[in-house]
Amino acid sequence: MAGASAVDITPTDSQFLYGYPHVKRYSTGVHDSLMSSALYVSDGGEEVMIIANDLIYVPQDIVASARQRIEQKTGVPAGNIMITATHTHSGPMMIRHASSTCDEAVPQPDGAYLTLVEDGIVQAGVEAHSAPVLAEMSVVQADGTGLGTNRRDPTGPADPRMPVLLVRKKDDQAYLAAMVICSMHPTVLHEDSTLVSGDFPGLARQILQMGTLGKNCVILNHMGPAGNQSPRHVTKENTFTEAKRLGAIFASAVEKVLEQAHYCDRADIRVARKFLDLRKRSFPPVEQAQAQLDNAIARLEGLRSSGAARTEIRTAECDWFGAEETLSLAMSAQNGELDRIYDSVLPAEVQVISLGDWNFVGWPCEIFVEYSLAVKAMRDGTFVMSCANGELQGYIVTKDAAEVGGYEASNSLFDYTSGSMLVEATLELTRSED
Repeated sequence: MAGASAVDITPTDSQFLYGYPHVKRYSTGVHDSLMSSALYVSDGGEEVMIIANDLIYVPQDIVASARQRIEQKTGVPAGNIMITATHTHSGPMMIRHASSTCDEAVPQPDGAYLTLVEDGIVQAGVEAHSAPVLAEMSVVQADGTGLGTNRRDPTGPADPRMPVLLVRKKDDQAYLAAMVICSMHPTVLHEDSTLVSGDFPGLARQILQMGTLGKNCVILNHMGPAGNQSPRHVTKENTFTEAKRLGAIFASAVEKVLEQAHYCDRADIRVARKFLDLRKRSFPPVEQAQAQLDNAIARLEGLRSSGAARTEIRTAECDWFGAEETLSLAMSAQNGELDRIYDSVLPAEVQVISLGDWNFVGWPCEIFVEYSLAVKAMRDGTFVMSCANGELQGYIVTKDAAEVGGYEASNSLFDYTSGSMLVEATLELTRSED
């Protein structure tokens, strides 16, 4: 049995669009709607729910509250509900990021909008549960080549495969839901864009619903591990024209594999979770962090004055952002404020929802793709979603990235060994299902 529903969570007033520093980026309109999209599945005994949201993050407290409210209204156990964010950088601010404390352009989140989001998540879950139908499911693998590359090295580690869970009604075979995991940052649009948007995954939804899947098919978009993945090297400009072009690549990739689907009408459902006290990162003294910031600014100015390539300048800009954020974090560590932040995000939850032979894994962070590639190498049919069931206020990088430094390593609260902890927990939880 399955049900699906989508609820509009687009802001009705001007909101600060979060994802880029130093810009008072308040929305001036809406390009495409933000949705909370829910899929409910039952095997007659176990019930699960997955809810994807076109937001940069869904904070832990909203996840916890929404889960409890949905359980009270539907009976689906709170621990059987996964809530994710697509990580669009053209949606409202959802948390007060520790690394942004020194950025005067960044305000506090709007409490009224956070309430709207939580209510929308609950409504989507309740509606998905309200009228389930006999259904059949399939998983196919789409090819997302062209949506982006490794952020720093276009030839570096990447995962263009896009798992697609298709759910359709058994009686007339109409599509009920399609759930897509894409390991790519939805960051075609940059700080000069002031329209609310789901970026290229949101635009892909529109194309898919106008095409083969149909307007009544609920599209759940999830960002897979993409901490070091970006459209930067495949886009010519940061415009809606480019976002639409990538959205069309996304939609076409999904439509190409629809005929490969082999459906089953029975699937045992299992849920497993583990909570981890991830290893905290050590921060440099404030004076050292300031020196690193000065060096990053000097390097950026040198590249700009020498007429370097656009992509090289953007990488240096991000490294400047990261150095500034490390300074903010070093100051927070020094004054004790960082302890409060750690308490708000830990322990980190690893959740596995198994539908038959397929394992859908939720990790709560922006994490480098190498970690999910390690899981895939060990577990066939296992797919990782990031930004799930909360957030960790930044990245989890690899050892190499931590040693080299740069934006991602600078904008992290946790040591790189935390990535291996997530992998090991996932293998342990899926091993129990063998």
